[in-house]
Amino acid sequence: MIVITGGAGMIGSIIAWHLNTKLGRDDLIITDRITHEAQWQNLVHRHYVEYLDKDQLFDWLEDNDHVTAVIHMGAISATTERDFNKLVADNIHYSQDLWSWCAEHEVPFFYASSAATYGAGERGYNDLSIDHLRPLNGYGYSKHFFDQWVLRQVADKQPTPPAWAGFKFFNVYGPNEYHKERMASVAFHTFNQFKETGTMKLFKGTKAGVEDGMQLRDFVYVKDAASVVAYFLNAGLSKRNAPNGIYNIGTGEARSFKDLATNVMTSMTREPHITYIDMPLDLQGKYQYFTQASMDKLRKAGYKTPFTSLEDGVKDYVQHYLMQEDPYC
Repeated sequence: MIVITGGAGMIGSIIAWHLNTKLGRDDLIITDRITHEAQWQNLVHRHYVEYLDKDQLFDWLEDNDHVTAVIHMGAISATTERDFNKLVADNIHYSQDLWSWCAEHEVPFFYASSAATYGAGERGYNDLSIDHLRPLNGYGYSKHFFDQWVLRQVADKQPTPPAWAGFKFFNVYGPNEYHKERMASVAFHTFNQFKETGTMKLFKGTKAGVEDGMQLRDFVYVKDAASVVAYFLNAGLSKRNAPNGIYNIGTGEARSFKDLATNVMTSMTREPHITYIDMPLDLQGKYQYFTQASMDKLRKAGYKTPFTSLEDGVKDYVQHYLMQEDPYC
């Protein structure tokens, strides 16, 4: 039995999709706290045993001794969350409790970190070390704190799960993100804005040397993110553990928002049109102008599958999901 926390979220539900369709597994326990009225639709195509509210999970675990792995994707994922007490409770303490349960019961544990831990990127995006990182917001810090705590458990020779990995997800886009509203990907917003207004609004180049729309991100298709998690899960379950550690999940290639938006519009078979606007005040000084994951560590861990190109990922997302009557994967 595999527990997926945050299983009704974007990445969690696509991990469940991968396990259902690629690995033929439906022995899943989905755990989440659904707050958006339409988010349940992320689960309608999934096959799983049980759905639990996040607060029911630990009681359920005490009565079930047949859990083979925990994939912990559940968290407050909004970079704009201002209530740090909520971030501590959901992103730190809940994660610590799950780690400790997995260590005690010798269950593999795989969890979501974030590229937000890298802050503005002034110290690079290398996952060989997380020392001296400076996140730009409370969300990024909550993820960084847990990464630090995990590595401290290992260094101090405290009990650890038999296999574990943390994943620093970069800019993930793709199906089942529709409940995320403002925090949904620029690909999703481009599709909707362009469909409704005939143009897409992108930020002007407010930093010296950055042209309009040329802020760069490492955009990774959500199906690729799920594939990486499944690789580590398979390694842990087969006892052929990939090296435990914290890994970037990106593509290793930075692309511009202009590239992303243009590909969305051309995938809709329409002539692209972009309007450039000023950056909102609440983002100024807390905005990443460049992200690009170092992927050497992941490749050395044995993951060799190529990542989907921006062009192919956007085309699949737009034509096979966003343009369909039922856009859910």
